[in-house]
Amino acid sequence: MFCPRLIFRDEPSLGLAPLMVTKIFDVVRQLNDESLSVLLVEQNLRASLKMSHFGYVLENGRIVLEGKGQDLLSNEYTKKAYIGVL
Repeated sequence: MFCPRLIFRDEPSLGLAPLMVTKIFDVVRQLNDESLSVLLVEQNLRASLKMSHFGYVLENGRIVLEGKGQDLLSNEYTKKAYIGVL
C-alpha cells in the first residue's frame, strides 16, 4: 500500500513468545510515531493501553469502558477484571 493513513491489527500478540510480543508492540508504536493511525484489537490489555491514546474495553460485544489509555489502565474495574490487580 502506498502511504496508508490507518492500519488495523487484530490480536498481533496472540500465541507469540514474550520477546516477540515486545517486538510487535515496538513496531506498532513506531508506526504510530510516524503519523500512522493504528486500530488495535488486543487482549493484552496492559501492553496495548500503555501505548494507546484512546481505548475501549469490551465485554460480551458491548463497550463497558472508554477513555484515554492511561486512564483505563489505572481504572479500578480494569485493574481487577483484566490485569489481575486486587
